[in-house]
Amino acid sequence: MEHVIEINHLTKNYGKHKGVEDVSLIVDKGDIFGFLGPNGAGKSTTIRSMLGFLRFSEGNIKILGMDSVKDHEEILKNVGYMPSEAWFYGSMSVEDAIRYAADVRGLDCSEEAAKLCEALKVDTKKKIRNLSLGNRKKVSIVCAMQHKPKVFIFDEPTGGLDPLMQKTFFDLIEGYVSEGTTCLLSTHVLTEVNKYCRHAAIMREGKLIMLDSPKIGDEEFLDFYRD
Repeated sequence: MEHVIEINHLTKNYGKHKGVEDVSLIVDKGDIFGFLGPNGAGKSTTIRSMLGFLRFSEGNIKILGMDSVKDHEEILKNVGYMPSEAWFYGSMSVEDAIRYAADVRGLDCSEEAAKLCEALKVDTKKKIRNLSLGNRKKVSIVCAMQHKPKVFIFDEPTGGLDPLMQKTFFDLIEGYVSEGTTCLLSTHVLTEVNKYCRHAAIMREGKLIMLDSPKIGDEEFLDFYRD
């Protein structure tokens, strides 16, 4: 099986405090991998380290066989990343924000963007400043998916989406995965992992706990956070 994401003994220190400690993780091609944990568990720190946005203290990371530090720019060309905060210039229209995200990559993604906007019911004529959180999230989803990357990395993507849009979002992921894309889904929503993910791991206080199966019950899930 081809390893798309390989994290080996990742440690990130913030002074005397460890953001993440000795995290090792493998995600294979075609997987939808659930990355569970409460806010502050270390999920975002791990993701930002993967993408080269944070300089980590120890360990190494490979994405698509490339080193996350040395090959940072090449990795980003092949990744669709959606951060937990959907930030855009408020004065831009939705249409301009989506086109800008494609232009940064030097790509014409207009056809795929149109399909995504139709599926997610995105009003491209509105100003970003006038959008609700859920609608800003939808714009962020389009920006992450429109170039049809080899890897999706989503950080808390469904917050603010109504149940219908959540289902549409996962339908889109499954469609891309069926064509060879791999997805890492960071979330604190257990039901999403149980329903859609093939493998999963849980972050707790900066440390990783691998799961034999993503299909776990509420009580078992909560046990990971009890002292």
